[in-house]
Amino acid sequence: MEKKKAIEIAFVGLKPGIHEFTYNVDDSFFAGDEAREFANCTATVKLQLDKKNSFLLLKFEVGGVADVACDRCGNPLKKDLWDEFNILVKMVDNPEEMNQQEEDPDVFYISRTESHLYLNDWIFEFVSLSVPVQKLCSAEELGGPKCNTDVLEKLREMEASEDANNANAIWKGLEKFKKN
Repeated sequence: MEKKKAIEIAFVGLKPGIHEFTYNVDDSFFAGDEAREFANCTATVKLQLDKKNSFLLLKFEVGGVADVACDRCGNPLKKDLWDEFNILVKMVDNPEEMNQQEEDPDVFYISRTESHLYLNDWIFEFVSLSVPVQKLCSAEELGGPKCNTDVLEKLREMEASEDANNANAIWKGLEKFKKN
């Protein structure tokens, strides 16, 4: 597997204040992750880094598009990616211990002697989290030429048989009262 280029910021040389960075990621960035639910991803990650004396405040804005499969009919869809994430990076003497104890996932600790901030894992996670949870064809497309009508028909059949089974199950206990 090809080693990905590290996305990093040498924050030691930055003056206190706000700094902006932009990163473009595509499918090659996600190579090797077989479990992802999207393909043909093209995302832009804008990072606003606010440097203070003992901490860094990172604001990630993710935008872009990715191909996903419709949860209902299984056909391919192109969905927009968009989300914002904030991370507070604190500089301490014992970062490993502090990271193990920290319960807030939006707080991360690094050593006071650290000079670079590595962003690959955060960018990977934030782009993945930007994919919509519910991936469905729009109401206008439902049953349209892009939808898989075979799957939709099978779902209707399954729903009808389930309704019939549930209807009988509801009244099953009450049948004994009919005889009285």
